Amino acid sequence: MISSEPNLVGVIRLRFDLGRVRFACSPLWEAVTSVRRLAAPSGLHRPWLAAVQPRLDEVTDMDLLTTVIRPAGYLPDFLHPVPMRREPTFEAQLATLRETDPERVSAELAHLAQHPVAMPGPGRAQREAALAEAAAAPEATLDRLVAALAAYWRVAIEPHWPSMRALLHADLTHRLEELAAGGVRQVFRTLHPSVRLHGEWLHVVKYYDGTADLGDQQVVLIPCVFAWPDVLVRTAEPSPALTYAPRGVGKLWESRTPRGRSPLAGVLGATRAAILTQLDLPMATDHLAVQLDLAAPTVNVHLKALQEAGLLTSRRAGRHVLYRRTELGDQLCAAASAGQAGSAAGRPASSAVMAGASASVAAGAR
Repeated sequence: MISSEPNLVGVIRLRFDLGRVRFACSPLWEAVTSVRRLAAPSGLHRPWLAAVQPRLDEVTDMDLLTTVIRPAGYLPDFLHPVPMRREPTFEAQLATLRETDPERVSAELAHLAQHPVAMPGPGRAQREAALAEAAAAPEATLDRLVAALAAYWRVAIEPHWPSMRALLHADLTHRLEELAAGGVRQVFRTLHPSVRLHGEWLHVVKYYDGTADLGDQQVVLIPCVFAWPDVLVRTAEPSPALTYAPRGVGKLWESRTPRGRSPLAGVLGATRAAILTQLDLPMATDHLAVQLDLAAPTVNVHLKALQEAGLLTSRRAGRHVLYRRTELGDQLCAAASAGQAGSAAGRPASSAVMAGASASVAAGAR
């Protein structure tokens, strides 16, 4: 745990070997951080919250989860086993959590019980009593937490995991491209508005001041849907980590049903128009299939047709192929949006704009 002093606005200063940075995803960390969002009635994750809340009664020990995972402030480090691989399964991470040293569990729960940011609010006395009881029986507490997180995953995260996973993959692809093009300093320049490199020190704006010299420890950068809008910092050994929101997270919970008929549908057909407009960020076939409620083979056929027309490009990222719009595809979507906006304002869509767009598609297909 970092040495720190509480403050309204502070800065964590981290020093480490910039050559020892890697990326990973963490399904368990998504589950843990999402519990925090249950206390937020509005905001970016409202559609997810509306879908999940009716099913929370299926989760045993939900009270324990919300006692240990507070809406703000300290999160016990043992709940965040840093992935040793780029993409572990939830089950593998849960098995790692199950092996946590009980003494560590007890110590971190005792620290949480006294935390000045995490603990205030209604019901504090009851939470402190519950944490004292949990810290006194860490092995039993760990068993309960593992069972509760497994049940919570099935209800709250697993139904949405294909979309979340595809978004995380797209972010990792982008960060690795930045790393190749401009080095780790370029990665940190665009990671999050609260993160800045100053010489050999990384500054992260938080609610407290703190300093940690991590020496030659490897630092893991973890995109996390439910980290938004914060950046989470872990300095505990053996693997310090920085958790940030992935690019495009604001579009994750958007409705899968297009709002009104797009002018693109008259040029491409409704399904291909929907696919093209979704590809603001690189996506894999399975992500698009979930977003549009279509079978993956069907989506794949349309992706190939759009690619042959010059509207999409693709690249392989591990086991997945990510598709994104080309400049021609961007122009077509922009023309369609302009036409739709004109129609909504009582003006007919520009036939010249769409005719030009149609000609571009035909040229791209040759």
